[in-house]
Amino acid sequence: MCRGVFLAAGVLLASGVLAQAQDPVSWTLVSDTAKAAPGAKVVLKLTATLEDGWHLYSLTTPKGGPIRTTASLAENPAIESTKLYQPKPERKFDKNFGIDTETFEKEIVFLVEAQVKKDAPAGPADLTAQVRYQTCSSTMCLPPKKKTAAFTLTIDPSAPPITALVVPAGYSEVGASQLSTSGPGSTPTQTPTDAAKTAQGAPISPAGVQGLPAFLLTAFGLGLASIFTPCVFPMIPITVSFFLNGRGGLMQAFIFSLGIIVLFCALGLGVTALVGPFGVNQLASNPWVNAFITLIFGVFALSLLGAFEITLPSSLLTKLDSASRRGGYLGTLLMGLTFSLTSFACVGPFVGSILAASVQTKGAEPVLGMASFAGGLALPFFFLAAFPSYLAKLPRSGGWLARVKVVMGFVLLAAMLKYASVIDEVLQLNWITRERFLAAWFVLFAMAGLYLLGLLRLEGVEPGESLGIGRLLAASVFLIFAFSLLPGMFGAPLGDLDAYIPVATGGLPGSTAETGPKWMKDQYAEALDRAKQENKLVLVDFTGYACTNCKWMKANMFPRPEIADAVKDMVLVELYTDAGKQADEFQKLEQDKFKTVAQPYYAILDSSGNEVAHFGGLATDAREFLAFLKTRPAGA
Repeated sequence: MCRGVFLAAGVLLASGVLAQAQDPVSWTLVSDTAKAAPGAKVVLKLTATLEDGWHLYSLTTPKGGPIRTTASLAENPAIESTKLYQPKPERKFDKNFGIDTETFEKEIVFLVEAQVKKDAPAGPADLTAQVRYQTCSSTMCLPPKKKTAAFTLTIDPSAPPITALVVPAGYSEVGASQLSTSGPGSTPTQTPTDAAKTAQGAPISPAGVQGLPAFLLTAFGLGLASIFTPCVFPMIPITVSFFLNGRGGLMQAFIFSLGIIVLFCALGLGVTALVGPFGVNQLASNPWVNAFITLIFGVFALSLLGAFEITLPSSLLTKLDSASRRGGYLGTLLMGLTFSLTSFACVGPFVGSILAASVQTKGAEPVLGMASFAGGLALPFFFLAAFPSYLAKLPRSGGWLARVKVVMGFVLLAAMLKYASVIDEVLQLNWITRERFLAAWFVLFAMAGLYLLGLLRLEGVEPGESLGIGRLLAASVFLIFAFSLLPGMFGAPLGDLDAYIPVATGGLPGSTAETGPKWMKDQYAEALDRAKQENKLVLVDFTGYACTNCKWMKANMFPRPEIADAVKDMVLVELYTDAGKQADEFQKLEQDKFKTVAQPYYAILDSSGNEVAHFGGLATDAREFLAFLKTRPAGA
């Protein structure tokens, strides 16, 4: 599953500390005209200067993605109206937001044409430009910021005439909605869309899931996939027939679907209330949380494999079923609730995966994820009620449903092991090593493949049953994946999969633990002392046990020859901020010294602890990361 959906720890949000402290752009407001007569038009230059590697979005970038830049002039008795012109931005597809965006880099000069009132009083007029903007790099986006820039214009009736503005090539006027005069101290209006996007201003992983839309799409896909489980699929013809034989089939189907959505949204609301509106920053690495998820996944897995059956109290289901038979829209709504509860034994693993990801991020994601999942689960019922002719084209229930159930059990055991490995890493037990973890995954996925081939006798595979092409291809996928894990057991890197498995700690020849750089762990003061003694720079890595992007960097970026060569003369130290005895100390260090809470976050320091350069987030471009590593102190 794509990175960041089920293991969101790698992209834990940087929240308010980052928003308030880190800002790679500065603003100035100047003019070539120091004095202007009443009634004149004055051209002001509103300039944004960005640090290398950062960009901001134009005043006309499409809505629905990043926050566009807005600007205004504070109300001034000398100014009647304004016009704003922006240079041509770079327009291209932004994979982080899934739409075309318009961006500026380095230095951008916006032109503001201010009309001085004809009765403007003589004397100085303090003009203040107000801007709101969002900045992003290739690895992270910061929450929007508001700033001001000031310029003093002298109103002088004897001032010489001003040449009319000639709009430079490439510049275009921006509509009044982007620039308007406003009251003193006011700021550009924040639309509801912008307010929603404010919560997204946080590290973004280009190699992983691109924010909330991809998370919701994944949840919706899992809802659709839940249709093909033994608890749900047989109910389709029965339920749809009920709608068609009754009155108001489409409306009844809509109310039934609403019942499904209401129940799962209520579950999401419960999770949101439990962990708070913004979640818990260290939830992903909490041993108790991971132990609970491990237990839940293990129970569901054993149930799917046939060890026992999970059922809800019959009294509850009987009461709901009785209420649903009373007819009317309320009865149909209760029927949807009853269906959701009875199907939970099969859809529970999907629900657990979504909630496990959402509570480790932020805000309303548990509710939105459940709504998206329930929408995917309910959609086929509504569709078939609207187009009943397709009902006859559905495959019949049979042994394939039992096979889906068993395969889900194996996959869920593998997912359970992932959460158990986080507990092992945080507590430093060293029971679930990389080799043991991969061996367990190899066995589980290989057994799923052998089961589908009929070589492992469990429910759903009858003796002498012919092997269909679908089963053969599915078995091949599981076996290919299982055997692709074997090189990792002997130290070989596994690419993106390394983000989810325990890091290599053994000394196997050729392993990343042997070929990669050697790091000191949680020894910040010792690293600085060593740097002084050896006259070296220090590379600090603020990391986490449950941080998937951190693991990816350690397994895939640092072993590269050019990267390893660049850091060989540095003192390398990892500081774990999500767990451990010194986690609080290192969190405070990262927040106070570097004004961020991102994971991973890399900083080059001199031997006195002074910052030389920093790099936040995941780096998929080796050249970009190499350029950071080669940064040296001024004068060195």
